[in-house]
Amino acid sequence: MLGKIAGPHGLRGAVRVYPFADDPAAWSRLPCWWLGHEGDAPGLWRPTRLLNCDLRNDMLLAQLECVADRSAAEAVAGVLVGVPHRALPPTASDEYYWADLLGLDVVNLHEQSLGRILGLIETPANTVLRVGDGQCAERLLPFVAAVVLDVDLGQKCVRVDWEVDW
Repeated sequence: MLGKIAGPHGLRGAVRVYPFADDPAAWSRLPCWWLGHEGDAPGLWRPTRLLNCDLRNDMLLAQLECVADRSAAEAVAGVLVGVPHRALPPTASDEYYWADLLGLDVVNLHEQSLGRILGLIETPANTVLRVGDGQCAERLLPFVAAVVLDVDLGQKCVRVDWEVDW
């Protein structure tokens, strides 16, 4: 998911989009966005052509082909915005899409399992990994180089400097 439609902007159907991703300005280069709701199966998301997109005050102002006027913009408030993974630009060697991290095993330097990545939380200081196994309380690990030592997407594993009793 790239973001969530916050509501209308103006009278001509533009929408304000709250971005979830680090580089929302890059979204304007994507020809198509997909709209859906949390929990929807991928087949239920519907594509729409992106007509225009600008970044203003940490929000995106977008004109979508499927949103013709303010009433339609009001109707899509709360809808999620996404794109298929194949449409995303490649990341740098030390960057990851959040969706790629979800479900990865987390092990510490002693090869002890801390669980799997259940989600991520964006904070002003850094991103935080929500790690758990469904049986114990979740751990919150800062996604910083001092803690996250290696991310191996191929092996579906994240190696961290974190003890099981912390």
